[in-house]
Amino acid sequence: MPRYDYVLFDADNTLYDFDRAEHEALVRVLSRRGYPADTAAVDRYLTINRELWAQSDRGEVSREWLVVERFARFARSMGREDDPAAFNREYLTCLGEGAYLLPGAEALCHALAKVCTLAIITNGVAVAQRGRFERSPLKGLIPWLFISEEVGAAKPDPAFFQAVSRAMGLRDLHRVLVVGDNLLTDIKGGLDAGMDTAWYNPRRLSLGGAAAPTYDTASFQELESIVLG
Repeated sequence: MPRYDYVLFDADNTLYDFDRAEHEALVRVLSRRGYPADTAAVDRYLTINRELWAQSDRGEVSREWLVVERFARFARSMGREDDPAAFNREYLTCLGEGAYLLPGAEALCHALAKVCTLAIITNGVAVAQRGRFERSPLKGLIPWLFISEEVGAAKPDPAFFQAVSRAMGLRDLHRVLVVGDNLLTDIKGGLDAGMDTAWYNPRRLSLGGAAAPTYDTASFQELESIVLG
């Protein structure tokens, strides 16, 4: 008998290789719009984007504002004027085409789907997340996809996890495991909702102050063993 009946996975850098998808989408869009698509330009965008997402995770800014503002700031930093909303739409279209999974993610989901109900819970932008999900083999293994933009609340807000619990009919939260790479949105959010958590930590980073996960896992093999008991 598995230790958990339900496993709620974060998407980006937990199951999906978001870094690869992000890089490829960004290079394509920069090239199309006449920007340098070199390492310096990409790193400049990534710095701006990560700072804004950190603010969003803390509940300081909205995602709707963030996804446009990141390109407005990037264009200004490059000495350009641009339409940041159009820039963002083009980028998200490209991002939604990058349905790359991390090595071992599909095999893990195959193994767990035999004995558990799986879901994806993500704060990512809906148009990109649905595009990637539809193009990936996980669509046939994971019956639930919850996106904060559609739920109306974002991780780590308890309202997000409450909405997931209602939709899935979760009653015994001790049989639910939240898996993710972000100590604030995934781990603290899951713990505050009364669920066990597994921090997907392949780089073996030191535990920060956001939350202490139930499990600290460096590989999908470890995670499979935890779930299956």
